[in-house]
Amino acid sequence: MLNFVVCDDNLVILDKIEKMLENIFIKHNYDAKVVFKSDDFDTILNYVNNNKTDVLILDINLKQGKTGLQIAEMVRQKNKNVYFIFTTAHLEYAMMAYKFKTFDYIAKPLMPERMEETIVRLFEDIQGLPKKYIKIDNKNTIIDENEIHYIKRDGMKLIFHTPARDYEVYSSFNKIQDSLPDNFVRCHKSFIVNINNVTNVDPVENRLYFPENDFSDIGPKFKKDIMEVFKNDGIFK
Repeated sequence: MLNFVVCDDNLVILDKIEKMLENIFIKHNYDAKVVFKSDDFDTILNYVNNNKTDVLILDINLKQGKTGLQIAEMVRQKNKNVYFIFTTAHLEYAMMAYKFKTFDYIAKPLMPERMEETIVRLFEDIQGLPKKYIKIDNKNTIIDENEIHYIKRDGMKLIFHTPARDYEVYSSFNKIQDSLPDNFVRCHKSFIVNINNVTNVDPVENRLYFPENDFSDIGPKFKKDIMEVFKNDGIFK
């Protein structure tokens, strides 16, 4: 799921943007949510610095002489991947916004059609980056690959397990395996694991461990190959 955060010093516009986004998400079946909104510079900055944020929609002109450009500059120092979308009624700021690797700039007054165009392009852009995001179904559900611990086969379904939640789709390993990044490796007839998130390997109990004591099994058929993967990574000599 993509997490959207919105900042505007006009509370009416803030609510309007949230409703626009929610309507777009529903219309296009996007797996996304407005997780936070505020009209306060410091509150937004504190939230983004401490919570997963994928898209940040910023009003350039904020109260008390502060700007969305200042927020973007500080956020970009810590987060190189967040998408910035700026809104403002002052066109002269448009070029300044793009110095922060801005995805788009939307002039006020905000029109639903213009916002929808931007969000659709944003999702198309994200889905064109398979090394970062994985599309798991035909409803535009995408998951940051770094969040996935493993993919588990459960009958006719696949379960994409992340610390936040499980995503279930009707599919098979044969359909998805070739489209997965190289760090996703089959370790069991029922598990494909993201080796980047493995914290410990137990070759006696035949288990791979992940953060928060999560684990997957290692199958006899796959043990030699999976152990070779970790040996090449320097975990085993």
